[in-house]
Amino acid sequence: MKGTAFKFGDDISTDHIAPGRLFHLRSNLPEFAKHVLEDADPEFAVKVKKGDFIAAGRNFGLGSSREHAAQIIKIAGVGAVIAKSFARIFYRNAINIGLLAIEADTESINAADELELDVEKGIITNLTNGTIVQTAPLPPVMITLLQDGGLVEHIKKNNGFKL
Repeated sequence: MKGTAFKFGDDISTDHIAPGRLFHLRSNLPEFAKHVLEDADPEFAVKVKKGDFIAAGRNFGLGSSREHAAQIIKIAGVGAVIAKSFARIFYRNAINIGLLAIEADTESINAADELELDVEKGIITNLTNGTIVQTAPLPPVMITLLQDGGLVEHIKKNNGFKL
């Protein structure tokens, strides 16, 4: 996977991702996605392109357990969220809906850097500055869920949960 990095700091909450004032859009996720992360970066939804990356600090996705946060990131076209750490519920929501979430040191990633991610090897190559970050490879069960498009799609595909 290759894409441009959008850099965010620590403690990006689900309110930053999916603004609560727009909760009425939860039944229209494509419209809601037009506002993704606008409280952290008002231009994000306009600038992000399919396959781009979010690179963030610690505790990405803290706050309420609204699954809409992960869903609208995926709908916006983000290829993966790379963060130093994730709030537990956001992380599971991301994997369950088929959004790649990778824990890694993001210090060497700057806004607008071009990245290449090899999920199976657990390698992030910063094509802009030449740095390489090793991540823990995802467990096979998570890779299977992501490849199938998330938990619901995996269950539909397999008439139940199968590995």
